[in-house]
Parts: sequence; C-alpha cells; structure tokens
Amino acid sequence: MAELTHFDADGQAHMVDVSQKPVTERIAIAEGYIKVAPETLVMITENRAKKGDVLGVARLAGIMGAKKTADLIPLCHPLPITKVAVDLLPDADLPGVRVTATVKTTGKTGIEMEALSAVSAACLTVYDMVKAVQKDMTIGGIRLLLKDGGKSGRYEV
Repeated sequence: MAELTHFDADGQAHMVDVSQKPVTERIAIAEGYIKVAPETLVMITENRAKKGDVLGVARLAGIMGAKKTADLIPLCHPLPITKVAVDLLPDADLPGVRVTATVKTTGKTGIEMEALSAVSAACLTVYDMVKAVQKDMTIGGIRLLLKDGGKSGRYEV
C-alpha cells in the first residue's frame, strides 16, 4: 500500500507540497446515484417539483460543488478547473437518478476530489429539491471511475 502523503513525520495533517511536480493534463470521472420512489422519479422527469427543474438545478450544483472542493475538503489544493460536465440520467430500474461527473484541469495535482464533490453535490441537490414529497431517499455508490495524469498515471474501474 502506498504511503499516506497528507501526514508529516510527526503524524500531523498537512497540505502536500506540489510545487516541484510537473504540470500535466488531468481528468477524473466519478459516479453515484440517488434512489427515489417511482412516483418521485416521475415527478422529477415530468418537471413537476415545486422547487423547479430538479435535474437542471442539480447539474449546476454539481458544477459548483467541483469548483468549491478546496473550500470543503481541508487539505485539497484549489485547482484551475478547465472543464466540469455533470450528467444526470433518470433510471426507472433503480428507481432514481444516476449522476456522472467529468472534471479536467492542467495542474500539479489530481482532480479526483472535484469529480467526487460534483457527484455528491448533485445528489444532495436532488434530495433537497424533492424532500418535501419524500424523506427516505438513499444516496449511494459514489466512487471514482477514472483518473488520469500525473505521476501515478491512469486508474480505471
């Protein structure tokens, strides 16, 4: 197992020094889902939620979540994000909404946390938008599917 990089020799948490690392193109793709009742999914897909366009607002929240990752996760570096795409796909078999986020940068450290934050924010926003009609929704399956770039190279599920 690789050594944990966010701790110094005394075991104290610190932000990793990436100043000597080369700038490379980086990409990360993450996914997750929110399970809802079949009737809640119909309400979402028919755009009948009282708060408005659930999927559109959740997409924007995912984009914002990626951009705010360094404000939420204490040891993340603020990164110059060059692309965020958040896709929300209603899935009657789940039933619910499947969320995928793709995030890119050209930088000295990875962009995985931004992709995971985007998925999380999008799922939480779906929950917020329809919680008035359903409280027992489940968010899950949030995971990294792909990361590429940097010293550690490519990881893909």
